[in-house]
Amino acid sequence: MPANLTQQYLKAEENYRRATTLEEELACLQEMMKEIPKHKGTDHLQAELKSKISKTKKELAAEKSGGKRTRGLRIPRQGAGMAILLGGPNAGKSRLIASLTRATPEVAPYPFTTTVPAPAMMPWEDVAVQLIDTPPITADYMDSHLHGLVRAADLALLLVDLEGDAGIEQCQEVLDKLSQTKTRLGKESYLDEQDVGLSYTRTYLVPNKIDVPAAAERLELLHELIPLDFPEHVVSAEHGQGLEALREAIYKAMDVVRVYSKLPSAKEPDRDRPFTLRRGSTLVEMAGMVHKDFIAGLKFARVWGTAVHDGTQVKGDYVLHDQDVVELHL
Repeated sequence: MPANLTQQYLKAEENYRRATTLEEELACLQEMMKEIPKHKGTDHLQAELKSKISKTKKELAAEKSGGKRTRGLRIPRQGAGMAILLGGPNAGKSRLIASLTRATPEVAPYPFTTTVPAPAMMPWEDVAVQLIDTPPITADYMDSHLHGLVRAADLALLLVDLEGDAGIEQCQEVLDKLSQTKTRLGKESYLDEQDVGLSYTRTYLVPNKIDVPAAAERLELLHELIPLDFPEHVVSAEHGQGLEALREAIYKAMDVVRVYSKLPSAKEPDRDRPFTLRRGSTLVEMAGMVHKDFIAGLKFARVWGTAVHDGTQVKGDYVLHDQDVVELHL
């Protein structure tokens, strides 16, 4: 029997996958349990949820009593979304970060230059996307913080070193290492319906250093030996080839809309700092981002945008569109 999961459940599931603390996880799990359709088709999933809620409550109680975090490093989400860079030694993650952002990570021709996950902001038009640089993954090592960061990310960029023959083998080692965990890479982001703890994160394959000798031949060999069903963006992080196309693809993968706020007393909106919300979000969700009290106090809003006539009065269930201008009235 199909599960027929509702949009409310799927939204709670998405929030759970992106949660970075036990408190957030528990709240999302409880919301998922509340929203899941109650019929035989979801019996197994309901049992998984109950088990996960019980386990999370115990972990949270242990964390509070012991004063020790059990979820490791937490990087607060910023900007329009989060993309995490993954790869083997010398795949070029730090060089790509330096080329796409204003950050200045240490870049060197030897492995393990990056020792801890580090955030940077990639500009795109009038917003920015958070990129996370990470230590390399090998057959023998994966940073313990990566599980939660990969699961919470909106997108993973799997870099492959085309400079040497070892790059393809290192890519396979990354995939093998992650396959031994419940944090996996996939064509789309989702939770396994048979196992709430098993998470897949949307992934782009990024073969790097296409400018070096024999890189094209290694790229063909990569396709033969590791036939991944991920969208592919071939780049040279050092010389800029393919970077603008990758930058745009990263932003589009965030699947957000930009909304500009306008005060009733102002003639022009504030276009310097747009709010970014998931595509399909409503006016009331945007109001809550301005201030949590605005959710209950919102009477209506006037909207200027592509889907309405200028200054149209709308209610809280209005679905926002990219570059809408919103004037809230309380």
